[in-house]
This record gives sequence, structure tokens and C-alpha cells, in this order.
Amino acid sequence: MCLKLFKWANFEKGHSGIKIHTQLDLRGNIPSFFLITKAKVHDVNLLDVLEFEKGAYYIMDRGYYDFERLYQIHKQNSFFIIRAKKSISAIRVCSRKVDKSIGLRCDQIIKLKHFYSRKYYPNKLRRIKYYDDATNRHYVYLTNNFALDAITIADLYKQRWQIELFFKWIKQHLHINTFWGTSKNAVKIQICIAISTFLLVAIMKKKLNIKRNLYEILQILSVSQFEKTPINTLLSEFDLQTFEDQAQKRLFSLDF
Repeated sequence: MCLKLFKWANFEKGHSGIKIHTQLDLRGNIPSFFLITKAKVHDVNLLDVLEFEKGAYYIMDRGYYDFERLYQIHKQNSFFIIRAKKSISAIRVCSRKVDKSIGLRCDQIIKLKHFYSRKYYPNKLRRIKYYDDATNRHYVYLTNNFALDAITIADLYKQRWQIELFFKWIKQHLHINTFWGTSKNAVKIQICIAISTFLLVAIMKKKLNIKRNLYEILQILSVSQFEKTPINTLLSEFDLQTFEDQAQKRLFSLDF
């Protein structure tokens, strides 16, 4: 973002930036919480404002690696799965057998060794190492859940990619990459409108059991704003291919 236009979001020399801290509910791939801040605000600060649901699983990347905050999740009887850092200092308490044919390399119970880490997180942790054929990389996860199978923990962490797909979809289809206003309030309003639009379309798709994808639904609604046809009928009968062909012909005619 341009510093001259967005002075309130000063990030670094010559640039401004904002950050959307988002919690995605994997049961429906929809955002359940988001917080808009300056880009300088670290990701881990989101954990200070979240209300943790008992029995829920919180899947996070290394940006949320903070044992004091992770212990707060544990004390709320919730579970977390997070990528471990290479610098972690721990003592292995015991190891469980793993099936290496499915990518698992180890499943250990550990206790933190570093003074401050052990102070902030005095309980035991579970350390799982997994090899992913698709990326040809090893991943090490930490969790406070000792009941789930190790492969289930690895599979759950893979679902974290859904947050990246969510933001990609928002940027591509709701045009959030261009801001209509430059004030702090204008930027927040536009982001909230984009996320609200996503939620409304996702809820409508689920409630009406619509077979089309979210992009197709948005395209149809964008050209049918004044239609009096019921939404479920409109979405089931609309010929999107014919519409796109006609749009391409009109575009070609204008270019010619």
C-alpha cells in the first residue's frame, strides 16, 4: 500500500500495510472471527483476543509459536496443532510406534527443556514428525492432544491451507486488491463487505443445496440483481456458459 495514501497504516519506509487476522471454521470453510490491524501487529496477538471453544482444535503455523499463549489454550480444555521450530529444546519422555509407510517418522511425548519455555508451558507435549511425499519435506508438529492417531494430527494440519485458499478466493473474486477509499474506516468497511458477501453466498449455497461453485453463484447474482425469480430457481436454471459467451462477443465487438 502507498504510504502517501494510507499514512495511518505505516509499515516500513515508503510503504503502508494492513493485516487481516482470520479464524476459519473448517466445518464449513467460513471465517468465524477476523481482526483488521496494521501490518506491524504480529500474528500471535490474535490469540489474546480469541475466545477458545472447549474441545475445539486450533491449527496454526509458526507465526503463533508462543508457549505462554499456547498454555492458555490448553487451560481452556481446547487443543492446538502447530508447526514446531527447529530451535525447540526438549527432553523425550517416551515414544510410540508409528507406521512409516504412511509418512510418519516419530510420535513422541516430550517435556520442554528451556527454562522460560518450561515456565510458560509446564505440561507435557506431543511431538509428531511427518514426511510429505507431495512436497518432499519433513514437518514437525506440536500438540496437546494425546488421544488422536498421529496421522490424523498430520491430516488436520494439512487443512490449514484452507485459510490461504480463502484469501486467494477473496482477492480474485471480490476485488479486495483495490481500495475505493483511503481512510482507515473505508478500508475496514470494504474488507467487511467482502467477507460478508462471501459468508452470504456460502450460507445460501448450503441452505439451498446449490450445486454450483461460489464463483458461478457470484457471476449469476451480479447480472441478476433486479430479477424477481426465486434465487434457487434462478441459480439452477441460469445458463452461465451462454452468458459468458455473449459477454466475450460484446467485448470483442468493442475491441474491434
